[in-house]
Amino acid sequence: MAIISACASTSCYTPPPSGGEGRLCKYTGQSVRALPIRIITVGKKRSAGVQLLVEEYTNKLKNYCSLHDLPIRSNPRNARDEKAQVDDEDKAVMNLIRSDDWVVLLDERGRDIGSEQMAELIGDAGNTGASRLSFCIGGPYGHGQQIRKRANISIRLSSMVLNHQIALLVLVEQLYRSWTILKGQNYHH
Repeated sequence: MAIISACASTSCYTPPPSGGEGRLCKYTGQSVRALPIRIITVGKKRSAGVQLLVEEYTNKLKNYCSLHDLPIRSNPRNARDEKAQVDDEDKAVMNLIRSDDWVVLLDERGRDIGSEQMAELIGDAGNTGASRLSFCIGGPYGHGQQIRKRANISIRLSSMVLNHQIALLVLVEQLYRSWTILKGQNYHH
């Protein structure tokens, strides 16, 4: 079953059916094109502990792909209005997205996927012709309309709202887990 299909819309990713617990990723043990990964996170300055863990997983991921962590300050123009704040953050994120990026929006209303499906998302993104895989973590009031329209897929890490620092930690761990799934390594279990 092909997860990514050719379509006119940029949001054409369809995750495999749920209930994939215990099933292998379709790419396990196969050669997968390792797109460079960029994580764009809107938020306040990170705590030292969070930064240490992000660096730990970034170092682990070097064995599989390149990862660039790009923090963006929330509310870049100190707007008092929430909508203006989101719009400013949206512009800042969109200025970092290239036309050939494959964009994954992390959002509490996004599709719920498991670790094997995340591994398939990474494998499928490598087959799109994109030059980079960009994950976007929104600010305190979420994502703006431009990035929502530009995203190829919207996923959620949890049905609970996560602080941007916690979302970043969960994401980098899941990226590492995904690569170990793709390579057929034992970390996943």
